[in-house]
Amino acid sequence: MKKLFSVLLIVVLSFGLIACDSNKKKTEDKVVIKIGVVGEYHEYWQPAIDKLAEDGITIELVKFSDYAIPNQALADKDIDMNAFQHYAYLGKEIEERGFDLEVIGETIIAPLGLYSNKISSVSEFKEGDKIAIPNDATNGGRALKLLEEAGLIEIDPAVGYLPTINDITANPLSLEIIEVNASMTATLLPDVTASIINGGNAITVDLNPARDAIYLETVNVEANPNANAIINVLVVRSEDIDSEVYKKVLAAFQSEETAKVMEEIYGGAFIPAWK
Repeated sequence: MKKLFSVLLIVVLSFGLIACDSNKKKTEDKVVIKIGVVGEYHEYWQPAIDKLAEDGITIELVKFSDYAIPNQALADKDIDMNAFQHYAYLGKEIEERGFDLEVIGETIIAPLGLYSNKISSVSEFKEGDKIAIPNDATNGGRALKLLEEAGLIEIDPAVGYLPTINDITANPLSLEIIEVNASMTATLLPDVTASIINGGNAITVDLNPARDAIYLETVNVEANPNANAIINVLVVRSEDIDSEVYKKVLAAFQSEETAKVMEEIYGGAFIPAWK
């Protein structure tokens, strides 16, 4: 009887070890990819998340509130990819902070818009009016180029696409340009004549770029030679640039389903960059 019990115990333990090994293998086989994003509005990722789940790839969107963090998080391997910045911002980050990061593909274009609670046209600006713009180097420069495009200021052409306030050569209305964190540009609308707000922050306060902006950034390359610099990108560490799994993530994102969600939910705030 004791011998039989010992045999049964061995069988049970062996079965348990096999089951544990099997569960461990399933856990090891599961691919989880963490993608850093900024803000709260990322429904356009859902079609890719659903499609990749069918292939055993789980996407986790890791949300940050500050543009300064996701590239460092990627470099530190806290996340696997990020999708929050355009070419110009990434280039500046690599130049200034030495990140070994690369673009694996293009995602969206999020046009900057000039919004106001007080006027309905750029022709209504008056002497000394206040305009809030983002204070980071790339979006701040981009905002100044938008004001130049709208005919409100002139900028030294020699400085290229990323000017600063010091590069303004003409300001006929003596507009007061106030530099603030990008997340504050929308909340300051009651306190300024107008504010330049990016797509995600505009949506946060129920502003639709196509409907509500009194002037919208030109994203057509033929009309705006700088438009390529404002294309948002999916970024990985350089060591992972040839990853087949990451290429699958890009392919799943660059789909008609993704473009459809952008149009239906965001109505022009985000534009498919790959189309």
